Amino acid sequence: MSNTYLWLKTIHILGVVLFLGNIIITGWWKVMADYTKNAQVIAFAQRQVILTDYIFTAGGAAILLLAGMANVGIHHMSFSAKWLSQGLGMFVLSGVIWVVVLIPTQKKQAKMAREFSQTNVIPDTYWKLSTRWNIYGAIAVLLPLINLYWMTFKPA
Repeated sequence: MSNTYLWLKTIHILGVVLFLGNIIITGWWKVMADYTKNAQVIAFAQRQVILTDYIFTAGGAAILLLAGMANVGIHHMSFSAKWLSQGLGMFVLSGVIWVVVLIPTQKKQAKMAREFSQTNVIPDTYWKLSTRWNIYGAIAVLLPLINLYWMTFKPA
């Protein structure tokens, strides 16, 4: 194995840690904040969900994708390898869920949270959006967790 491969693999794993660690812990903190039903706590958590997604989720995803693709290109790996093509597919599907469902939902919730942090009245619409976020968020977290197995064990 070349040093280039190992360095890129290390950077790739760093990206995985940032990405996966953030999506798990962000989900936890948001669910726990919602559980309090405290408008101030929820509004604060909602702002942090948006901020940490931009910094850690997007940043980690970019790092892991770039380092992974660099290793694939430099070391002539083939996307015909099932573990690689399906791993990339799960990563992309998770990203599509974030972009199409989760980020727009988070933005709506953040706007609502700014308003209800002043009135202390959390509308029913917020809770409906929260249910949607929890369901799609669980799917978007489960896919990278499966991918962690897939990329580590590389099943045929």
